[in-house]
This record gives sequence, structure tokens and C-alpha cells, in this order.
Amino acid sequence: MEKIIYPLLYYKLANEAVLGILVGTEYQAVDKDLKSVKATLSEYLQRQYKKHDIYPYMDILMPHLRTLSVAIRPTYREQVGAFPLSKTIDVPVVAVYGDNSTGTHECYLPLMGESFYYHDTKEFTTLVTHFAKNYFNQLAPDALYRYLLHTDPQLDTISLKVNYHRDFNWETPVYQRSFPNLERVAQPYPHKKSQRKQMVIMPQAAWELEDKVSEVIEKVTTSHANVLLIGEHGVGKSAVLQQAIKKMVSNAKKQQQERTFWQVRAQRITATAKYLGQWQENVQKIISELIASSGVLWVIDFIRLLQIGGDGAEDSVAAFMISYLQTGKLQLIGEVTPSELDSVRRLLPGFVENFQIVMIPELPEHKVFAIMDQLAAYSHKNLKITLSQDALQLSYRLLLRYFPYESFPGKAMRFLSKCISVAKTNKRHAVEQADVIQNFVEQTGLPELFLRDDQTLSNDELRQYFEQKIIGQPSAIEHLTGVVKIFKAGLNNPHKPISTMVFAGPTGVGKTASAKALAQYFFGKGQKRSPLIRIDMSEFQHPGQLARFIGIGNQVGKLVQEIRERPFSVLLLDEVEKASPVIFDALLTVLDEGKMVDTFGRVTNFKNTIIIMTTNLGASNQKSLGFNTQLDDASAYLSAIGKHFRPEFINRIDSIVSFNALTADAIRKITAIELNAVCKRDGFVKKGLQLIFSERVVEKLADAGFDERYGARPLQRAVEDLLVEPLAKWLLENEAVTNCKLYVDYEHRLVVSKER
Repeated sequence: MEKIIYPLLYYKLANEAVLGILVGTEYQAVDKDLKSVKATLSEYLQRQYKKHDIYPYMDILMPHLRTLSVAIRPTYREQVGAFPLSKTIDVPVVAVYGDNSTGTHECYLPLMGESFYYHDTKEFTTLVTHFAKNYFNQLAPDALYRYLLHTDPQLDTISLKVNYHRDFNWETPVYQRSFPNLERVAQPYPHKKSQRKQMVIMPQAAWELEDKVSEVIEKVTTSHANVLLIGEHGVGKSAVLQQAIKKMVSNAKKQQQERTFWQVRAQRITATAKYLGQWQENVQKIISELIASSGVLWVIDFIRLLQIGGDGAEDSVAAFMISYLQTGKLQLIGEVTPSELDSVRRLLPGFVENFQIVMIPELPEHKVFAIMDQLAAYSHKNLKITLSQDALQLSYRLLLRYFPYESFPGKAMRFLSKCISVAKTNKRHAVEQADVIQNFVEQTGLPELFLRDDQTLSNDELRQYFEQKIIGQPSAIEHLTGVVKIFKAGLNNPHKPISTMVFAGPTGVGKTASAKALAQYFFGKGQKRSPLIRIDMSEFQHPGQLARFIGIGNQVGKLVQEIRERPFSVLLLDEVEKASPVIFDALLTVLDEGKMVDTFGRVTNFKNTIIIMTTNLGASNQKSLGFNTQLDDASAYLSAIGKHFRPEFINRIDSIVSFNALTADAIRKITAIELNAVCKRDGFVKKGLQLIFSERVVEKLADAGFDERYGARPLQRAVEDLLVEPLAKWLLENEAVTNCKLYVDYEHRLVVSKER
């Protein structure tokens, strides 16, 4: 039998009677003396425990009493306003406090019905004063003076003998099962049938992992252990847990035993906590209800337990739970990757030791295909949708190549489920190779050229595409077409980003335009958002800005956030030389291994990205307009880059692409491209107007839009000022002009007329 100690606050009344207040509860008693008060309350507690299996929660090991004086200004509050009295009064505040079993401190303010947790004893007086002022400021002066009539209290204790191994229910009778704290943050698992139909159309099965399901069941039910599943993303950890829980719940019902499982996201445990100590109280209430319901808590995002609650892992929710795990009051199950497990062991060593480990290895190829066949059979039988063998083979090949950082069978199940869902929505009865390719294009933005072996790459078409987008940079075009050819042949390193390049050259010569063209070619077929991620590195010039760039703790950095949202993309790090050297060090792993691992072991993958860094290093002494300067420019750029960056950084870059100065002919071609874009604007298209520009317009814009320092960058501004603005004025003055050709010329000013 265990013994719970309850603090008893008692007052000697005027009629020689004694008032006893059981701290932390709503129970009070008045009797002739202290002994009688204690007997009355003790008998009541024991009777309630024997009859209903309930007793109040109390975790203070050795209660102490202290009275503090708090200065309060009594205030009358009416609808028209507040009217404080002229003087403050000192109000005694009674506090019962002590250490609890978790190693923290707990305090009750019995006369106010308040309680709180605190970690540092130096915070005690400040917190008591805070709660007292909040309480007394709501009282009218007459109520405050009635409070002052209480005499000085004294402290005693009452004990209750309980059996922790008994099937009991805290605070709620067994015949009125309700778990408000659990139900607020968690969901019972398995979900109700109505919820399951709304969530998924595919089975939640652990095919080919039945032995792991049995191992989890044995550890949870027989050993009553906390269980942690370890495996890479996609190996089937969640499927094993889902299947194991379903079997345990089913077996418990057959044997008329009570066992419940609750699924929760870690963040919800502390989501409603507003005050100091509130989340700890919430956790204690959740644990109480888990005990009452014979419950096991399944934390979906297990690693988050170390991130929420406090500033670090040592004062997180995970740390708070350790004592409950050690004493068997709490049973947890969850899943993490090997890198996350290493982080947990490093950040909070004593936490993982409370769990039994179940390893989930990646399945071999023949078992993956066996699972895919079972999925196809399920789809055919239950959904009347057939998955062809060609579609399965193609899915496996594409997922193996383009998602090397995820594991089978998870990535296959997700992708094929998406294909089946699309077929069901479109009322089709089969998923063929063409459907697989279409879904893959929509998911990644990759063109069919890269996904189909029967489509060959045309060198002429490839070069023509880039020559239309990139003007006056034959060396850059050569490099970019080379990247495409290597990727099409499947010869790029699957363990690194697709390609890492530095674009070196003066401002306004087409570095950003080249990155946009490459992004559109590689990933622009299916994505709704732009496949180009552009980050201005001049924003990260100081070492302290590293956290904003890659993230720290719970904070997600700009780089990580963008890549997680768009893993298939071109990452453009603009003006990279302006960033702090610590940024370059953080990028070393990205350039070398194609991934970034945060403090908590979460991996962000860059293996489906092309990383382009632009720089002006070496361009300060170069002319922006000239001829046959490409070789000199290239050597100047290489020399400047080599001096600025460390060798470790340069050695991880696949190629340095130099952009030579623009020629007069290149400027004219860029101007023509800009004019062609103007013709496609909505105002002209809606009115059916076709614009024809004279050579003098092209010459004027080319001359006004080029600057020796900024290259062709001012061209767009010149187009807006010298062309678009006058055209807008002319159209407003000639609103009746529609469905015709407009001849645009330049004679000291812009001249617009219908075609001659």
C-alpha cells in the first residue's frame, strides 16, 4: 500500500471550533478540535476511495506553510469605471508549497483556489505576488476586508492509503467514464469507422511486417513497456503501430479487458497552456486519466516532446515525463528515425533508456513488390480500380531514382494511393504507365523527357530552348545543356544535389535569367508555384543571422522552409559572396551530401535541387560592354573566387560558370524579347491589338536600357518609362481602337498609329 500526504490548513475559530481546509481540494470540515477535523476528512477520503476508486490528486512530498504580505489598493468597479481607494493595504497571502515527485516545486494558494509550478525557488515570491494581485484586484473592497478577518492559519497533514496497482479511476466514478483532458488533446485509436472513411480510402496494413507487429504487441501488453520504433522514413513504422494497436484493442475486447490507446501530436499537449506551470499541470491530469482508462499514449511526432515546454530539452515535456516513465505511471509508444534517436540521446540522455527499441529495417526489393501486389489486389477488389504491372514497375523505378532519401514501401504506398485516388476522382477503372507519369509530373514538375526512356533528347531543341532564354552567353548555355544531358542519362550523383554551380559575372548580364530558364526546363511542368527559390544572401552578412537562414531549435530557417515546401527546385543564392563565412560552413554538408540535419535529427534533403550561387567577384575591373573578353573575364573570376572562398567550399562546387560582357547585338536581342513580352500583356490581348515596333524603337530602348555598370538590368525600367506608359496614355485617348495592328515608331517621342 502507498500513502498520499494531503496538506491540511486549519483555523481556530472564535467559538473554539476548528475549520480545516484540505489543500488542493474542495473539501472542508468544521469540528470541535483538530483531531476531530482530521478524522472526519480522513474517513471521507477513505470511503470515497473504497466505494468509487477516486481520490484527489496531490503530489507535494513535504508541505510547508508561508504567509507573504502583498500591497493591494482596494478598488470599486462599476459599469462607468473603476474607483480605487486612496491608500494601499497589506494583505496576508497564505501559501502551501513543497517539492513534488518530478523534481520541480508546487505551490497552492488555498483561499484563492489557485496553484502553480515553478522551477527556481527564487521565483516563489514573485509568482505568489502575481497571482495574489490578479485575484485581489477583482474583489470589491468589502470582500477584501472580509478576507482579512481570517486569523493566522496553521498547517497539518492527512494521509490516505491507496494501492497504485489497483484498477482505479481518479476524480470520476468508474460508471461515468469521461476523460476531458485526454479528449481535448488526443484521439482514441483506432478511429471510429466514420472518421476512417473520411481520412483514407486505402488500407492501413503492415504487409510483410507481421513479425514486427507481434514484437510490439508482446512488449506493450506482456512487458508493459514503453516502446520506440526505429527506422528510416517510409519503412513502415506507423503501419506497424497501427496494426499492433488494432490487434491489442481487439484482443482486449475478446478477453473483456479494458485497454485504450490515445493518439496525440506533441504540440497539442502544451497548446492551451498560458501561464507558468500550466502545461505541467495539464500533463499530470492527462497521466491521471491515462491511468484511469488503462491508456497508452501514442505520440505521433515523438521528437517534438524534446522541443516543447521549455527553452531546452532539459526542461521540456519529455524531461517532465521521465519520472512517470520510470515509476510505470505512464506508458508511451512512438517512432523516430536513427538520426532523431541519436539527437534524443545527446540532448536528453535519460529519456530513451525508459524505452524498449524495435528496429524496422528497409525491406528488400522482392518484399516491396509483394506489398505493391497486395495493394493492387486490394484496389481491384474493393475500389474496382486495376493497377497494371507496367505501372507498378515504372512507379518503383521512378521512386527509386528520384526519391533516394525516402524508403520503401512507404513512398510506393503514398504515390500509388495518390494515383488510385486520382483515378477514382476521374471515374477511371485502371492506372496505367501514362497515369503514373502524369502524377509524377504533377508532383515533381519534371518533364516527361526525364521520366520516359523511350523519349530521346534532341541536342538542337535543347540548345534552341536556352538560346531563346539566354542571350549572349554561349559558355553558360554550354554548361546548362551539359547539366541536362547528364541528368537525362542518369549519371548525376544520387547522393548530392543534381548540380552545384557558381555563376560569376558583372551585374545585368543574365545570371538570374539563366537560373530561371534552367528552373523552368527542369521543374516547371507540374508545380503550381515557381520552381525557382531565390534567396538574397546580402541579408545574411552577420554570423548571428545563421539561425534565420537555416534555423535553430524550434525555429525553421528560410532555406530549410523553402526546400521542404519545394524539394524539386532550383535554389538561387544571389550575391553569395556577401554572406557571412559561417553561412558557407553551414552549406558544406548541403553541397557535399545533399542534406542538412538540424539539432533534433530532422533531415532536409537537397538531392532533387540544383544549387546556383551568383557572384560579382572579379567583375569590378571588367567592362560590361566589349568584345572577345571572355577568356580574360573567366580567369579574373576564378582568381577572385579562389581568394574569397575557402578551398573546402570551392572543392564542393561542380562548376564555375563565367558570364562575359554583353555585346551590342546581345542588347538588341534582349530588347526584342522584352518587347515580345509587352505584346502579351492583358490590355493588348483583350482589345485584340497586335503591336509592330520599328527599328528606331528597338534602337532607342536598347540604348536607354543599357548601363556599363548595370548591364541590361535597367532595360525593363526603360521599357516601362519610354514605351508602356506612353502606350497606356494613347489607348485611354483612343478607347474605340480594337482588333487591329498598331505601328509603334520613335521620332523624338513615341508615335503610335494604325498600320499604314
